[in-house]
Amino acid sequence: MTDSPDKDNLFSRPRPHLVDFAFDEQVARVFPDMIRRSVPGYDTVIAMLGVFASHYVTPHSRVYDLGCSQGAATLALRRHIHVPDVTLVGVDNSSAMIERCQHNIAADLSPSQVELRCEDIQDTPLENASLVALNFTLQFLPPEQRDAMIGKIARGLNAGGVLVLSEKICFDDAQQQNLFTELHHEFKRLNGYSDLEISQKRQAIENVLIPDTAEQHRQRLLRNGFSQVHCWFQCFSFASFLAVK
Repeated sequence: MTDSPDKDNLFSRPRPHLVDFAFDEQVARVFPDMIRRSVPGYDTVIAMLGVFASHYVTPHSRVYDLGCSQGAATLALRRHIHVPDVTLVGVDNSSAMIERCQHNIAADLSPSQVELRCEDIQDTPLENASLVALNFTLQFLPPEQRDAMIGKIARGLNAGGVLVLSEKICFDDAQQQNLFTELHHEFKRLNGYSDLEISQKRQAIENVLIPDTAEQHRQRLLRNGFSQVHCWFQCFSFASFLAVK
């Protein structure tokens, strides 16, 4: 059994000096609550990874969850791998996240082997992959490093393999951007966050999470080794793409 997550109240009190958001021990402690209350559609994205795993994972291949945090996506994939000799590799550069992920994986009885690596996803060797999940992770890489990361994933995928890329996106149209930003804030209010929490979290993360438009994602995927790109899910400013090699 996994530990019950603490409630996210990291930004509930005024902070005179906000520092950039980081996936440290404090964040790891409240992360399951934070992401559930902050990312509309997150549970759907996680659940559908099982559909993709069931459809695309091939025998004798590898599956990668890059930026695995505490293993929600890793477990969703693992529980729907029904072919033999598959190794699932979860990668995160936060030791606090990997420690919790190890605990969650150990409590799961699914048969596929899981290998966890605490390292930068850009340093992880990728090979013989039938599926790669990049779940709200690319957005934290500097924009100038994103093409190289996508190209590396494409080279590590077998023919017909897929990347599931989930991201917060932005919009060229200012009216749409403002509308979806306000709707996202309303979603957070309805999940119990105060205006102070919303404002302080936004300030802390704005220099760390730099979003792309959906078209920027599509063009990057196409020019770096993928033949098809489909936006299969969107809820306000959160989207997920299925890219086929």
